[in-house]
Amino acid sequence: MGRTSLQRFTESVRSHWGPLTTELAETCQRRMEILLATSTAEVWLAALHRDAPASEELHRDPDHGFVLLAHAEQAGLYRPPHDHGRSWVLYGIQHGEIEMGTYARIQGEKGEVRLVKRNTVRVRAGEAQLYLPGDIHDTRCISDSAVLFRFTERDLRVEDKHHRRLTRYVERNGVWTTGPTPA
Repeated sequence: MGRTSLQRFTESVRSHWGPLTTELAETCQRRMEILLATSTAEVWLAALHRDAPASEELHRDPDHGFVLLAHAEQAGLYRPPHDHGRSWVLYGIQHGEIEMGTYARIQGEKGEVRLVKRNTVRVRAGEAQLYLPGDIHDTRCISDSAVLFRFTERDLRVEDKHHRRLTRYVERNGVWTTGPTPA
């Protein structure tokens, strides 16, 4: 039996892995776009579409630490602005459409932080979107449902829970800012 598209993706990424460079990011994005074109005739992808898990780990590389997750989302699901700390992240849309906004973090004279929305893009099935360390973005499912892949260079749960390197923003009086969610 031949290798699945998922196995080919992880093998290709492993063979090119190293420090973040333009070439590595481009290679991973190209490989992601090939993975996104996978037919639902492949058992693993058919199961994702059937079971529609909120989050499922597809691969965790034991040597390099990169992680590939799948997420099933429903219309309107919104993930507020956040960054991924030291990690770079590649989102790929396998089915549906996701709207992704990018933001700049602006610090005022008194140290107050606010986000300024830079742009919004629609990412459609078969397309991938790259975010580099420190990039701030949000996501919203704009189709009835979506299946997306999120490839991260490291385990973001560890970055978030143990190292506290991820930043999530909250909206106060119509402005996205840092700090705890208001009570």
